[in-house]
Amino acid sequence: MTKKPDPASRIADNKKAAHDYFLEERYEAGMVLHGWEVKALRAGKAQLTDGYVLIRDGELFLLGCQLQALKTASTHVSPEAARTKKLLLKKDDIRRLIGKVEQKGYTLVPLNLHWKNGVVKCEIALARGKAQHDKRNSIKEREGKREVERALKSRSR
Repeated sequence: MTKKPDPASRIADNKKAAHDYFLEERYEAGMVLHGWEVKALRAGKAQLTDGYVLIRDGELFLLGCQLQALKTASTHVSPEAARTKKLLLKKDDIRRLIGKVEQKGYTLVPLNLHWKNGVVKCEIALARGKAQHDKRNSIKEREGKREVERALKSRSR
């Protein structure tokens, strides 16, 4: 659905998601953040590996995303690293996602955090879990592609 963000604007990636899930549809959602969280994101102190998206009362929430507070964070605010963050998406998209997630085997996973026009965006994907043999097949395919590329590269030399 969305094109890939510029690599320079990326804050954090969830590389584990592509390994553990078949990614079917991608969406770009805004995030509701506190000031200290934006500062932490500018410093690159984010981790998405254990994150997941939950639907509660017709709204999307990002859970498990770790944002480490900076040492220079405000003294009157007690930063919580694993705070639940609300994701902002159009109602039609949320309704569509609710319908899909209610089907067996589908879930929402965060793929990356990135900057877009000075605003933090979270790319989420509608995903279906992979079985162990599917993961092995993905690894075999990836290694096969690497070998073909190596052979072509060495042949062109």
